[in-house]
Amino acid sequence: MPHLMNTYARLPVAFTHGEGCRLYDEQGRTYLDALAGIAVNTLGHAHPRLTAALVAQAGRLLHVSNAYRILEQEALSDRLAALSGMDEVFVCNSGCEANEAAIKLARFYGHRRGIEQPAIVVMEHSFHGRTLATLSATGNYKIQVGFEPLVPGFLRVPFDDIAAIEHVAAHHPEAVAVLVEPVQGEGGVRVAHHDYLCALRRLCDQKGWLLMFDEVQCGIGRTGSWFAHQQAGIKPDVMALAKGLGSGMPIGACLAAGPAAGLFGPGNHGSTFGGNPLACTAALTTLSVIEGEDLLSRAATIGQRIRQALTEGLEGVAGVREVRGDGLMIGIELDRPAAELTKLALAEGLLINVTAECVVRLLPPLIYTAAEADELTVGLVPLIRRFLGA
Repeated sequence: MPHLMNTYARLPVAFTHGEGCRLYDEQGRTYLDALAGIAVNTLGHAHPRLTAALVAQAGRLLHVSNAYRILEQEALSDRLAALSGMDEVFVCNSGCEANEAAIKLARFYGHRRGIEQPAIVVMEHSFHGRTLATLSATGNYKIQVGFEPLVPGFLRVPFDDIAAIEHVAAHHPEAVAVLVEPVQGEGGVRVAHHDYLCALRRLCDQKGWLLMFDEVQCGIGRTGSWFAHQQAGIKPDVMALAKGLGSGMPIGACLAAGPAAGLFGPGNHGSTFGGNPLACTAALTTLSVIEGEDLLSRAATIGQRIRQALTEGLEGVAGVREVRGDGLMIGIELDRPAAELTKLALAEGLLINVTAECVVRLLPPLIYTAAEADELTVGLVPLIRRFLGA
């Protein structure tokens, strides 16, 4: 790879094709996918409905620019609004772009209220992207080093701690919004308590702040509901989506409602490729398949099956701190750095991930079956035991 920028610590494997929840490498070896391209391949690989829809759309239109109406984009926006209860949708290409739009909305909102330097409350251990603004909002110092000066305007507090945000509310009149992941993915698959999310909604209403949810990783059915925050029975003012929305096609979306709706006008924001017909067709097909194949309930039940098997299989093992998660977003926290486990799993034909240094992260496609869930845990439990010397 002499001409590729050295920005990824790639594993020594290249895949040639996939089918369902399996991938195949250059030597024909088979791998069970428990990562889904980091929560992207919602429908697994080569799903027949998605493949047919993309081929048909590619034969009609790929791109026309947002200087014109795009029927597929309008249909997708209507669908997302119906599923979420939100009012407006801006379609872009990625999660960091969706979060950039959210940050701009919050600042625009603040300026409309006469606040010269509006600030957004963000969380420790969060991850919102790698552009300068989303990197600045992210709560991970290691990935910020070397890119200073960071973008100002962020107030950082501990995750899942309403008292810390109440303290900000009492001492920072420049605050205008809260940006939070209902489930922190890169931060170690940490699930916010529903009481915390409800308290955030009440506080934002009291202060006139925007409540902004980053559901780039935990949205689109991954936790067993269309959006993770819905389990708390609340609605945000802004929501960022991406990853699983297109089942592999690059697409993101920033949704707005209530006080955040109607803020942007022509010229305030835009995207060259965002909302093109091909990406919107992928998203529309993904949402249709999730609904038609009842993948929300499958994510909930299969996720519970995996967590239960992991909990039972690792019970009492020294070095295992916790098995946690929601739906098909699962973390196994160990007491030591565990990056080596991705290589060990690869050798066993399992595709997993380690995040926050010591959390084994599982993000299987939503089409996982009970048999595939059992295959995953039967392979992974002894692997973790050996790694820990148990």
